[in-house]
Amino acid sequence: MLRIKNFQVAFTDEASLKDLAAKRLRLPPQAVLEVVIVRKAVDARRYHGAPVQFVYVLDVRLSVDEQQVMKKMHKDRNIEQILTEPVRSAVRRVLPATAQRPVVIGFGPAGMFAALTLAQAGWQPLVLERGQDVDTRHQDIQRFWQGGALDVRSNVQFGEGGAGTFSDGKLTTRINDGHMQDVITAFIKAGAPEEIRYLHKPHIGTDLLRGVVRNIRQEIIRLGGEVRFGCQVTDLELVQGAVRSVIVNGEERIPADVVFLGIGHSARDTYQMLLAKGVAMEAKPFAMGVRIEHPQEFIDRAQYGEDAGDRRLPTADYALTYQDPVTKRGAYSFCMCPGGQVVAATSLEGHVCTNGMSNFHRDSGTANGALLVQVGPADFGNEVLSGMMLQDKLEALAFDLGGRNYFAPVQTVGDFLQGTAGSTQFLTRPTYQPGVKAVDLHHCLPDFMTKTLAGALPWFDRKIPGFADAGAVMTGIEARSSAPCRIRRSRETFVDEANPGLYPMGEGAGYAGGIMSAAVDGMKAALAFLDETVHTIKS
Repeated sequence: MLRIKNFQVAFTDEASLKDLAAKRLRLPPQAVLEVVIVRKAVDARRYHGAPVQFVYVLDVRLSVDEQQVMKKMHKDRNIEQILTEPVRSAVRRVLPATAQRPVVIGFGPAGMFAALTLAQAGWQPLVLERGQDVDTRHQDIQRFWQGGALDVRSNVQFGEGGAGTFSDGKLTTRINDGHMQDVITAFIKAGAPEEIRYLHKPHIGTDLLRGVVRNIRQEIIRLGGEVRFGCQVTDLELVQGAVRSVIVNGEERIPADVVFLGIGHSARDTYQMLLAKGVAMEAKPFAMGVRIEHPQEFIDRAQYGEDAGDRRLPTADYALTYQDPVTKRGAYSFCMCPGGQVVAATSLEGHVCTNGMSNFHRDSGTANGALLVQVGPADFGNEVLSGMMLQDKLEALAFDLGGRNYFAPVQTVGDFLQGTAGSTQFLTRPTYQPGVKAVDLHHCLPDFMTKTLAGALPWFDRKIPGFADAGAVMTGIEARSSAPCRIRRSRETFVDEANPGLYPMGEGAGYAGGIMSAAVDGMKAALAFLDETVHTIKS
């Protein structure tokens, strides 16, 4: 099989990939038997007025001698011959008759893929999730957004699928790990669109992701696992560094000697419990800021120019970075949600916390993205939970500023930069529900953050003219971009430093940031356990 890399095709080109690949290889179309898209990205830089380009990596199977083709194309560094790996025989690991089933705490991406990996190996895991199943959870969230009461156990942060289920469903990540394809394959098997296998910036969308996580849960159960909702682990029984049991909802004791901790970045009470139990933890840097909204058509025009609005192009996004010369801090866009909405993402009463969300088709007409500023122990202290306390303090200030009814505080960019407040001349209607209140965001953000954002906005406006439009609305506060602390573990075995049998993993443990990296981390934690303790046999 031949691989064509960096294959640029005008997005307006209607020719089939088979025909395009044949032309590139200087072959007749009938010589190309199959074309598989390995990667597809968009290049919107429009050099010298050229149209927007799709950039492909293609694997091409031919009916003619590949060696002869390679001789002909030997000067083209973007064409290479690749070897296809033989399909490996299935391997199944057997649960010893005397072994206790492993317990997985949390059913976000890390817990889900740890449980799926264990179940596929025959270990029948027990999953304990404090929140509700995805369908009940969706109802609870909608009720809250429509002005109802917050359910502190079933919300955007807690419940089946974790926080990522009510976001954009992004699968982009900075990691480069072979298990990423395993995660992608599992998602597709569970109902995710096939395109996530090759898109440069894959996403599932919250509407499709709810069904995907439901199907993964059903697969875990089919393989012998058990998933229990409304089950918060309130205590761990640790004896001389060994796990003995987990305590559920303050009353039920479940014997366990292997526990996977996929608690998520918002489990405040669990962090406190683990610290009290002597689990090794440390403070870590993270980032906080606001959400900014623009009309999606504005972002499309900024990225695609005159081609904006063409159905063949994906809804446009952006990625922006800034280093402030005065505060010496970085600011950057994060979790940009094309065609989405800003959502109420708190899990605590008396707090306001935001996040971004979009459906698969990204067709809301409004773009939003987080603008975050780096925060470190120098800002909040070296105590393990000091960062968490800073997050909670700012979220409480945002709650007060918004009117103490879960309305979010908002401010136009013009007011923010001019030191005024109260304008409601919004460039686009704020999408946050249950509602918003126009205030001065300086009252719920620390000075170092507002000063850095004040420098970043004009800089971003140079990159995307109009980004800092006076009417662009900023919604506060986005405080939970990542975990405020880290649970220390062995790099090789994934085991907690002081408690063998305890496997901290995912975003809540401080080792991931997003759906994909958390899922991979959960899978690798499970594999580390299996490789260490279980004899493998061929099925």
